[in-house]
Amino acid sequence: MVFNLPVLLTWLRIAFIPLLVFLFYLEAPWAPLAAAILFGIAGLTDWADGYLARLWQQESSFGAFLDPVADKLIVAVALILLVEREVNVWITLATVVIIGREIVISALREWMAESGNRSKVAVAFIGKLKTTAQIIALICLLYNQDLFGVLPLREIGLVALAIATVLTVWSMVQYLRSAFRS
Repeated sequence: MVFNLPVLLTWLRIAFIPLLVFLFYLEAPWAPLAAAILFGIAGLTDWADGYLARLWQQESSFGAFLDPVADKLIVAVALILLVEREVNVWITLATVVIIGREIVISALREWMAESGNRSKVAVAFIGKLKTTAQIIALICLLYNQDLFGVLPLREIGLVALAIATVLTVWSMVQYLRSAFRS
C-alpha cells in the first residue's frame, strides 16, 4: 500500500464521513455550517489529491482505486442524509439516479479493466462538471439556510442538484456509448 500526501488526502475524505454524519444530526446552531464546510473541504481534497499526485509524480494504482471510492462514499452518505431529512420526491429521485449511476459506472469500469479496455471509460470532462455540480449542491443543501439572510443557498443547492442529476445521466450515457463502441 502506498502512503503519500495525495493518498492521505483521499483517506481523510473517508475519515470525514462519520464526522459529517455526526455534524448533520448535531442539534447546535453552528452544526449545519460545520457540516457544509466539512463537505466543502472534502471536495477540495478530491481536487487536491489528484493534482498533487500528478504534480509530484506520486500516482499509484492504489490511489487510483481509492480516490473514486472515497468520492462515491462521501457523496452517497451526504445524499442519504438529505433524503432522510427532506422527505422530498425530487431529492430522493436525484439520489437514486446519482447513486445508481455510480454503481453502474463502477461495474462498467471493472468489466472494461478486466477486458483490457479501461481507457475507454476514463474520466471525461462531463464527469468533472457533474462532480462540481454535486459538490456545490451538497454544500448548499447541507447548510440549508440563506447565507447572510440574502443568498438563497437551499434554492441554489436544489438547482445545482438538478443540474448534477442531468449531468449524471448524460455522463453515464457517454460512458456506456464509449464502452460499447466497436
